[in-house]
Amino acid sequence: MTSTDSGTGTGAEAELGAGLPAGRLAVPEAELSVPGGLPDPLVCADGAPVRTPADWWERRRPELLAAFERHVYGRTPEGAVEVGAQVLAEDAALDGRATRVETRLTFRRPAVGAAGAPDSQGSQGSVAATVLTYLPASASAGSPAPVFLALNFRGNDVVENGSADHTEPVQPPWPLAELVDRGYGVATACYQDFDPDVDDFGNGVHPLFYAPGQNRPGEHEWGALGAWAWGLSRILDHLREDRRVDAARVIVAGHSRLGKAAMWAAALDERFAMAVSNNSGCGGVALSRRRVGETVEAITSRFPHWFCPAFAAYAGREETLPVDQHELVALVAPRPAYVASAEEDTWADPYGEFLGAKYASPVYELLGAEGLAATEQPSVDRPVVPSRVGYHIRPGGHAMTDGDWARFADAADRHLGKVSGRPTDRSGPAGG
Repeated sequence: MTSTDSGTGTGAEAELGAGLPAGRLAVPEAELSVPGGLPDPLVCADGAPVRTPADWWERRRPELLAAFERHVYGRTPEGAVEVGAQVLAEDAALDGRATRVETRLTFRRPAVGAAGAPDSQGSQGSVAATVLTYLPASASAGSPAPVFLALNFRGNDVVENGSADHTEPVQPPWPLAELVDRGYGVATACYQDFDPDVDDFGNGVHPLFYAPGQNRPGEHEWGALGAWAWGLSRILDHLREDRRVDAARVIVAGHSRLGKAAMWAAALDERFAMAVSNNSGCGGVALSRRRVGETVEAITSRFPHWFCPAFAAYAGREETLPVDQHELVALVAPRPAYVASAEEDTWADPYGEFLGAKYASPVYELLGAEGLAATEQPSVDRPVVPSRVGYHIRPGGHAMTDGDWARFADAADRHLGKVSGRPTDRSGPAGG
C-alpha cells in the first residue's frame, strides 16, 4: 500500500496510485467498488503528512475522531449524569471457581443545571442497567483479574443459561466457565438497557442529555451505537471501582451491531486495553467503499437510528465519505485490536473486515507496534493471524461461538500477559 502524497511509491506501487486524489491510499482495484482509493489515516485533512507519533496524537487522531463523530456515529454528549450502583446479589458460582455479582447501575440527569438553575428535564426519570459480572474466585486486590466486557442481545439470563429451544435463533450460553478457568472475568449487560433498539429516541439514555424541547438527536449527534458505546464506558467506570478487577486490562468486545459499538467505545475511551470485533460488518470494521454485503444504503435504510442522521447521506456515495472503517481500527492503536470473521457471513463481508484490519496497520507501525502480520486473508484451516492487529476467519455463519471466545482469550494472553488459570493457545479453527 502507498499514499499518493508520500513520494515513496515505485514501480507497481506508483502505477497503482496514479491519478488518485491527494491523501488517498492506493489499493488494488478489486478490493473496492468505488473509485478513488481509501482515505489515508496518515495524511491530515489539509494534506499534511503524519510523520511522527506526535503528529498522530496531537493532530490526526483528534481529527479522525471528530470526523467519525460528524459523519458516522454522531457526537457523544459530554454532560454529566448522576450514577448510582446497587449490588443485587453476590454469590459463589461455577462450583466455587467464580464469584457472581449482579449490580444495578442507575443513571439520572442532575435536577439542577450547571448554572444553578432548575433543569427543565430533571423530571425525565432515570435509566437503569443490570450488570452481570463473573470473576475468578481467586481475584483480589492483590491479584486482580482481567475482564472481558461485552454487551449482550437477549438478557443476562441467556448469557448464563442460553435461550429456550423454541426460540429462533437458539442462543447458547457464553463460555463463562472456560474464561474463568483461564483467569478472565466477564462482565455484561443487555444493550437495550441503555437504548432500546428502535427508531425512537424518547427512551434510553438519550433524553438524559437533551436540550429543552429536544426529542431526537441532531444531524451530527449520537445514535444508538453511540449510546451503547457510552454504556460500555459506564460499565467500565463501575468495574474500575472493584479492586478485584485489573483496571488496566479490561477488554471490550462485541458481536455484530455490538461489535460496531465495542470498536467505537474503544476509539472514544482509551482506558480499554484491547478491542474485539466479531462479525461487525458495515459500520464496524468492514470497508464501506467495498459495497459488499450490507452497504451504507442498506444499513441506514433498515437501522437509521444506529448512526447519526448525517451518515445516510453517503448511501450510494461512499467515495465521498471522509473516513472509512480501517481508520476506526486505527483509532484503537497502539492497543491490541482483534477482528473475527465467519466464512459464510457474507452480509458482514469477511474480506472487507480483513481489509479494515490490514489498512489500519500503518498507524500501528508509526506508533512502534506491529500491524496485521498478513497481506492476504488467511484460510479457514489456518485462520489465526496472531499479530497485535489480530484476525481469524472460521467456518460457519453469523455468531460469536465458544471457539471465537477462545481466540479472543488467546490474543489477550499474547498481548496483555497470560493470567493465572489454565490458558490453552489453540491454533486450529475457531469453530464450535
